[in-house]
Amino acid sequence: MSSPTQATSSSSTLEPTAVYLPPGLLYAAATPGAVTTVLGSCVAVCLFDPTLRAGGINHYLLPYWNGEGLASPKYANIALPKLVEKMLDLGCRQQNLRAKLFGGGAIFQQIGGLFGVGERNIEFAEHYLADAGIPIVARDVGEGFTRKVIYRIHTGEALVRRLKAQESGAGNGR
Repeated sequence: MSSPTQATSSSSTLEPTAVYLPPGLLYAAATPGAVTTVLGSCVAVCLFDPTLRAGGINHYLLPYWNGEGLASPKYANIALPKLVEKMLDLGCRQQNLRAKLFGGGAIFQQIGGLFGVGERNIEFAEHYLADAGIPIVARDVGEGFTRKVIYRIHTGEALVRRLKAQESGAGNGR
């Protein structure tokens, strides 16, 4: 499996790339491949440009970076603009982008002040995408589920499997 980075990733071969995306990273490419991630209260936004057949995905943990420490894509307000930027770097046009939204499960119940983090993550994505003019064409969000997502970046197809927290290990915030 290839490993994701915060930068645009692409392959020089036509072999499909398989990537596992851990929390706090993103991946974008214009080559065949599938990205797998597991979400609890975290959210993944998948972007696809049907004209260029390029896709990207992020996996963020919290809605806002508070300005302390590294401005990383583990925060939605960093991850979403970075993902759009990576898609544009691949040659995509923002008006062609389509979004799919997953995760934001109600996994935590007032643990460590994280009450409602899943819902806040969902709301951030919805508002950001609306402001950017990127329509959400599919979603599986909220409720008490963790989710395993396999996103085929060159077709825009997303497969989602709802899991119990003990199946995924996502009770730890993933």
